[in-house]
Amino acid sequence: QVHLVESGGGLVQAGGSLRLSCAASGSIISINGMGWYRQVPGKQRDLVALIALDGSTNYGDSVKGRFTISRDNAKNTAYLQMNSLKPEDTAVYYCRTDANFNRYWGQGTQVTVSS
Repeated sequence: QVHLVESGGGLVQAGGSLRLSCAASGSIISINGMGWYRQVPGKQRDLVALIALDGSTNYGDSVKGRFTISRDNAKNTAYLQMNSLKPEDTAVYYCRTDANFNRYWGQGTQVTVSS
């Protein structure tokens, strides 16, 4: 089993920054993609950013140029640096990890951006 622990969410003013972390642990044989999605009540879960094992990245259109995803393969950890935050970035952010040919989700961390 693979466990994901997210951290770094919280309350920030518009224009501010936050850094999310997602650490994978457990019986890990292999990890491929890692990434973040976000969801607000009543809406679908949307892609924020993904990073492949080779470091290639994919971002949702609304965060391009403001958010940066990275990973430390030695620590099985992904990071999401969020800059120039906007109130519309307010959501629960979920970590996603593809490990051992399965997909795992974190419990979610709340990010709230005040205007």
